[in-house]
Amino acid sequence: MSLRLGDIAPNFKAKTTEGEIDFYEYLGDSWGVLFSHPADYTPVCTTELGKTALLKNEFAARNVKVLAVSVDPLDKHMGWRNDINETQNCTVDFPIIADEDKTVANLYGMIHPNASETFTVRSLFVIGPDKKVKLTLTYPASTGRNFHEVLRVIDSLQLTAKYSVATPADWQQGEDVIVVPAVSTEDAMKKFEKGVKIIKPYLRYTPQPDID
Repeated sequence: MSLRLGDIAPNFKAKTTEGEIDFYEYLGDSWGVLFSHPADYTPVCTTELGKTALLKNEFAARNVKVLAVSVDPLDKHMGWRNDINETQNCTVDFPIIADEDKTVANLYGMIHPNASETFTVRSLFVIGPDKKVKLTLTYPASTGRNFHEVLRVIDSLQLTAKYSVATPADWQQGEDVIVVPAVSTEDAMKKFEKGVKIIKPYLRYTPQPDID
């Protein structure tokens, strides 16, 4: 199964390092980040889970709940979590799913046969409160994920869900945004009280609307 943007993220029940969960119940009305790891006790993934734990307050500020998934069993997760906490100077307190039967991996298309017949690739999904997939990312095993970029994308997704704007290349919080083509320049002038800067009829900027 290959999930695409806008698809409903499949629900599941699973054993995790934080107890048994129902995915939808765990998310509630929050945003979610679900990301997979090929196996426990792998070096790159150790740094990734550590970085996620260190960014706990950043995810919480955006109403985002995170979950990791690996096809290894729960007892290995517990030991690996201790190593992560020790080596990355953090406290991993988000669920790490023990997906031994590969239920979650198959639901989310995390196993790519050309990469590995048995292990999950390093996929990441951002899921909205409506339980729809908003972002998918897949990294090779050799390259650690940039979780500041994940936060940046979530900022964009949350902003553009509320306003008729899009975010330009390399956009960061507080920078100008783009008025979407569906909004006429006349309507944009009325809608965005901070003003509209017209570069081309199709390229119009306005200050980020949710910042005073």
